[in-house]
Amino acid sequence: MDVTNKEFFRRKIKTVDQILDILGPFPRKEKVIMCHGTFDIVHPGHIRHLLYAKSKGDILVVSITGDVHVTKDNYRPYVPEDLRQLNLAALEFVDYVITDFDATPLNNLRLLKPDFFAKGYEYVEGTVHPKTQEEIDVLESYGGEIIFTPGDIVYSSSALINLEPPGIELEKLMTLMEREKITFEDLRKTLKNFSNISVHVVGDTIVDSYTHCVPIGGMTKTPTMSMRYEKRLDFVGGAAIVAKHLKAAGAQVSFSTVLGQDPLAEFVLNDLKAYGIQCLDVVDSTRSTTNKNAIVANGYRLLKIDTVDNRSISDRILQLLVNNIQSTAANIVVFSDFRHGMFNKTSIPDLTAAIPEECFRVADSQVASRWGNILDFQGFDLITPNEREARFSLGDQDSVVRNLALDLIAQAKCKTLILKMGEKGSLTCRNLPKEDPRSFFSVDSFSEHVVDAVGSGDALLSYATLSLYVSKNEAISSILGSLAAAVECEYDGNIPVTPEHVLKKIDRLEKKANFNY
Repeated sequence: MDVTNKEFFRRKIKTVDQILDILGPFPRKEKVIMCHGTFDIVHPGHIRHLLYAKSKGDILVVSITGDVHVTKDNYRPYVPEDLRQLNLAALEFVDYVITDFDATPLNNLRLLKPDFFAKGYEYVEGTVHPKTQEEIDVLESYGGEIIFTPGDIVYSSSALINLEPPGIELEKLMTLMEREKITFEDLRKTLKNFSNISVHVVGDTIVDSYTHCVPIGGMTKTPTMSMRYEKRLDFVGGAAIVAKHLKAAGAQVSFSTVLGQDPLAEFVLNDLKAYGIQCLDVVDSTRSTTNKNAIVANGYRLLKIDTVDNRSISDRILQLLVNNIQSTAANIVVFSDFRHGMFNKTSIPDLTAAIPEECFRVADSQVASRWGNILDFQGFDLITPNEREARFSLGDQDSVVRNLALDLIAQAKCKTLILKMGEKGSLTCRNLPKEDPRSFFSVDSFSEHVVDAVGSGDALLSYATLSLYVSKNEAISSILGSLAAAVECEYDGNIPVTPEHVLKKIDRLEKKANFNY
């Protein structure tokens, strides 16, 4: 037996209809015992529970709760249902594994009619829980019995995950790719098809500065730090770095933005033109170019000084931007909103209406710390907020992140939502019914050593946009977006991510997947 062959174990994974055909009608010659649970992390308590159950019957059927109904904790399940099925099927004493797509096992108990249904001992402490009583009633209706397994050893999957999440990023990725029928070569082919795409980025430019200093002491009478200036590094950021990521990926990029009449504006224009980006800038002499200056000492960011003017743009400037959008030929239009004046309640409807009908429409609105809302961008093909922005837009601090994302995609009326979750990766939602198991999936972060996480979301936006446009596949889009974000995290400052950077990540992942270290 080749224990590395997943197909050997997958033969145990069945649908409810297949199990019915295998088991036959109740009563049966062989006794069937059924267990049900999430089994997010299979731990010693689970093994003891399942071994005891197997000792009481001839055939052990393990039922797992489908992902859509796992709401015990914000980022659960940690292990997706496909991988949870395979984990249990790999146990020799488990005969069959099924996924229950209902919120409770009651319907499957009625259909399968197991001789015994095994529950953990914690369910009999004190009075019987009403939900357990419902299960007992179903079992007794046809002559089945409930068995409570002993529990000398009790572990909590949630506690184990919160204490130290297991490193199963690659396994989860491989499970997703297998389910979506995509390969590493599909990822590479997608990256190679960016060169003929034209993208028009519309958004707020930010110059991100890093002023490096060395501490030389402090005042004796006041808590004032004394620093010696070493150097200042300026990076094009905000919507401008989105344009640079897209250009670095191979797209043909034009960029509409509002700049002040100052040296920083000249820096931005010179930088973008040197990078081969067509600048359709609008000058507003009444405001300064947005600058965010981090004061850095010994690698620590001590302070950030923002020079911003968040006033709404004038009608004249709005009309110039509308003209840019209407007259610029592009396959994709990306609205990159940092809420520094360009996008507001008045301008967004006009800017959105100006997008040519045939364009693929993308919006990213980083507004959680200012007044704004990703829901202002209605009916787009792709939106990419982070969790905080999603909660801000829905006024929802309580829902688990999956339900939050599903509510957001419904209210935004968009086709695809990629919810950025920082070090936890991303959650992608498709425009499918909530109860459909394919309506969402997660992709972990693949950053190997985080140097500077600022700007990783812009890299994800850029690569996810191009990938989704080329492949029409949300999984490919999410994976390549996540890999680009991981690359960006590994550099200090806003460094455009190239396909070569991402290809190196893909090569390393494929080697690990094939046990070729």
